[in-house]
Amino acid sequence: MTTALKLQPLTAEAFAPFGNVIEASGQVDKLINQGKCARYHDRAALDFHDGRAGISVFQSEAFSLPIKLEMVERHPDGSQAFLPLSDKPFVVVVAPDEDGTPGRPIAFKTAPGQGVNYHRNTWHGVLTPLHAPGLFAVVDRIGAGPNLEEHWFEEAFAITE
Repeated sequence: MTTALKLQPLTAEAFAPFGNVIEASGQVDKLINQGKCARYHDRAALDFHDGRAGISVFQSEAFSLPIKLEMVERHPDGSQAFLPLSDKPFVVVVAPDEDGTPGRPIAFKTAPGQGVNYHRNTWHGVLTPLHAPGLFAVVDRIGAGPNLEEHWFEEAFAITE
């Protein structure tokens, strides 16, 4: 048996306990490039222990709803930001930490132009684009040693619209 998780819109307020929503919204911090470019400054709090920030490019196969959620992961030594290189939505799954294991997951659907930055040590789902090509810039910790912990649920969740 699976438990249903309904997708909800990704908002900065709902996502705040888990990280930052990265988007061009709210008041412009500064106009640059002769007034032709709005800068929305410092939209994510990057946090790395014993390493440095690096930018990678991920390409994932697209997923179709319903999505079977069997596992979440976290990175104890660094935050992780996902910036889509298209205007297509993707699914963001997070779960509160409950004494070292994930609690009930929450599933969000991004709007065009939204990315996310997971706080260090936040339980989250894998990269889950809903459309091809599933191409993302990822900013995360580059350093020695493992920075991944996985948790497999006893019972899967079904992410639905």
